[in-house]
Amino acid sequence: MGSFRQLLLVAFMLIAALLGGTALRAVIILDRLMAQSGEEAARALELNGAAQALAARTAGMERAARQSLVLSDSMLRKRFEEESRAARAALQQMAASGLGGGDAALWRLQADTIAGLLDGPTVTALERERTVAGEFRELDGVNGRITAQVQALIEDRNKALSAQLDASRSRLTQQVLGTIALAVVLAVALGVWLARPFKRLEQAIVGLGENRLQEPIQIRGPSDVRGVSQQLDWLRLRLTELDADKARFLRHVSHELKTPLAALREGVALLQDEVAGRLTDSQREVTGILHQNTLALQGQIEALLQFNAAAFEARRLQRRKTDLLALLHAQVQAQRLQWQASRLVVNVAGPALSLPVDADKLGAAIANLLSNAIRFSPAGGIVSLELSDTPQGVRIDVRDHGPGVAEADRDRVFEPFYRGERQPQDAVRGTGIGLSIVQEYVVAHGGRVALLSDSRGAHFRIELPHADS
Repeated sequence: MGSFRQLLLVAFMLIAALLGGTALRAVIILDRLMAQSGEEAARALELNGAAQALAARTAGMERAARQSLVLSDSMLRKRFEEESRAARAALQQMAASGLGGGDAALWRLQADTIAGLLDGPTVTALERERTVAGEFRELDGVNGRITAQVQALIEDRNKALSAQLDASRSRLTQQVLGTIALAVVLAVALGVWLARPFKRLEQAIVGLGENRLQEPIQIRGPSDVRGVSQQLDWLRLRLTELDADKARFLRHVSHELKTPLAALREGVALLQDEVAGRLTDSQREVTGILHQNTLALQGQIEALLQFNAAAFEARRLQRRKTDLLALLHAQVQAQRLQWQASRLVVNVAGPALSLPVDADKLGAAIANLLSNAIRFSPAGGIVSLELSDTPQGVRIDVRDHGPGVAEADRDRVFEPFYRGERQPQDAVRGTGIGLSIVQEYVVAHGGRVALLSDSRGAHFRIELPHADS
């Protein structure tokens, strides 16, 4: 398969060939109709000319015949014969142009009768002249009918030509519309066919951005698209290696830090127990500071290991159909002691909805949001968890009546180890990884989590796609 540029050029050439062929056919048909119209016009002129010539020659025959009878002039008789031949030639021309019927034969028979009356003795010339005059009156009637036939023939041919023009125009219009429709369908089909690999490229890039590195990237299509696909798959493998290196590094560093940290804690504990001797007040204060910081350092290391484990586990979902409302109630029940100790009211609302999810990981995400809401809510406050179904997916809203998130912290609340400026009083300072773990687990399910702007407290929303999305 050629490159995208080559395929696009072929598609344009194919569509142009369709439209160009239709246009060329239209020009050919138009030229043929114009030639036919010209021929019909020429035939009409010939017929009209022949009809006028017949009438003129008949009038000339009458003058010559009657004068030759009255004057007994041979030259006038010869003139009659010349006019008669010219009239018969006009009749022959009309017959060649399509005029038929018995009037032409009647005209010839009448002309032969008149020619016969011209021969005879001189004493009967006047009588024969009157008879010839009557015959010519009948011949004029025949000329009138022939002229009417000529006009009818011309009119019929004009109607036939007009009908042919209408039929040709209708066929041509149908062909043009059909070609345009075919070109549009072809353009849309080619557009969809050519755009499909780019849609897959977009999905592959989004997958890399969301750290979904398990599936190989193999996109069929034009050669240049396949080349980009190969580069993206190389990038996927490289990111997988870097991710594995990062995990190994974190595990190694954490392990290397925990050993001397444990020794440091033991040493501080021995000093506090005055095993090495009695401490002064100043020395006891220093050992207290050391003890507090070793605890804080141990918490940071454990948080680092926890976040690394969560990021690793987020890629290994074990989906099964789960009752989400029951999952919310289970997380509330699991932290019952904490929210009862703060005299909080925790409400769970929503319909019974089921989705194929990893119940443990999604439950951990909900538990982290609930834990934060409990920590930041004032005594006697209300925490609400609401489940709802929308055309876009399933929503889980967690609200509290605490101090909320400072405006300066809103864009960074999901960053690992970031802790906002608003912290609950008389509470252990958090590690800053709870919301980042929530985001890891929710994104792994194909959803998203967001901090919404409410008038009071914090409002977090988890959005999960439907099973068929």
